[in-house]
Amino acid sequence: MRLTWVQPEDLVGHGLAQAVLDGVDVTDLCAAWVAAGGDPEPLHAGASDRPAPAPLRVLAGDILDELDRRPADLDGTEPTELAAIRRLRTGAVPDRTAPPAGGSDHHDRVHGAWLGRAAGCLLGKPVEKIPRAGIREILEATGRWPLADWFTADGLPPEVARRWPWNRRSAPTSLAENIAGMPEDDDLNFALLALELLERHGVALSTEDVAQAWLSELPAGRLFTAERVAYRNLLLGQVPPATATVRNPFTDWIGAQIRADVYGWANPGAPIAAADLAWRDAVLSHTRNGVYGAMFVAAACATATVADTVEEVLDAGLAAVPPESRYARAVRFARALPAEHADFEDAVDAIAGEYGQLHWVHVLNNAALLTAALVYGAGDFTATISYAVRGGWDTDSNGATAGSIAGALTGAAALPTRWVAPLRNRLASTLPGFDGIGFDELAGRTVTITKSLAAQRKEI
Repeated sequence: MRLTWVQPEDLVGHGLAQAVLDGVDVTDLCAAWVAAGGDPEPLHAGASDRPAPAPLRVLAGDILDELDRRPADLDGTEPTELAAIRRLRTGAVPDRTAPPAGGSDHHDRVHGAWLGRAAGCLLGKPVEKIPRAGIREILEATGRWPLADWFTADGLPPEVARRWPWNRRSAPTSLAENIAGMPEDDDLNFALLALELLERHGVALSTEDVAQAWLSELPAGRLFTAERVAYRNLLLGQVPPATATVRNPFTDWIGAQIRADVYGWANPGAPIAAADLAWRDAVLSHTRNGVYGAMFVAAACATATVADTVEEVLDAGLAAVPPESRYARAVRFARALPAEHADFEDAVDAIAGEYGQLHWVHVLNNAALLTAALVYGAGDFTATISYAVRGGWDTDSNGATAGSIAGALTGAAALPTRWVAPLRNRLASTLPGFDGIGFDELAGRTVTITKSLAAQRKEI
């Protein structure tokens, strides 16, 4: 047995690569790593299939510690502190009048968001880690290009299956012929946990509350990248915000972005309040652009429950994050693509040209792809989740977030049956008290929290 995402030799390549992206000179550290027998291309190295020799593991730890001592000078445009983020916000979107909490439209929008998140996630699960070219080859080989329905192994030629094997953990529950309810996934577990955190703590929710909930309710083996590193740091006695910054090369990756939807759904029409709540969750494990991903999505989801268009949603998301950050630039880059490229595939080519050097779980490339899926989908649920998944990279996470936003804009009653019926109003989870829960019940609990948060904000 070998636990990945925490061993120093598995982290050092990612740490060096992120430092280069941040403009930090690590030439000497790369040379030292290669000279000692580390990967000859350290900026492209990741997890290995066997532990490093003891001296190399010690050096990897030393390099990670040195990277921590060489912070990038980005606080002017990409701070992590909430007060500094607030100072940089421009063109803030005012709160919109939300529908009455508990009203039929409000409940339908929230229900649509839950269902949409599940359907989009489930659509992307079998092709997670398969590159975009492989996804297209699978779809063409099964007569399903362009993507507009679940993936299937029926009719897939054996040579294509060998070349692009399904995600082995997901295919048994996420191909069209296998779906029988929503299987467990971290993209849904984090939403469930956020709901429970808001039920317990309301507007007083703190980063420490999130940390305690992780330790109490999330198995470490179900966490990945920045979340697993933060969990390790908690067990080593670190407290937030050090949990995010000690030997953690994943602070600009996508993990916090997938945890933020419920903070938005529970604050309909209040995108900045939603974003600030998501910040408290995100800084347990992320910094800078990783945190902005959570804030952007929370603000977008808060607006999607009351808005009519994707443009309103994107305006709200951008208003929540520093305007000169790389995250905001990635969103603006993708948002402008329809003016240059009528075809979505050409747009994804452009995104790959700009961000294709990043790891498939980094937040910037995935944020750009998510934005493109939203603008090209223009509120159509099927088009939006299909674009998000067929674009590659983090297929289940992007499908989930795209589905959440498009589902909220559409409402549960108007979602296509082919996406909703296979979910069987049932979600599997190892989180205590949630296994087998229905999406209708989750929507009802979210609406109840909406009322409670609104009352609590009035009292402050």
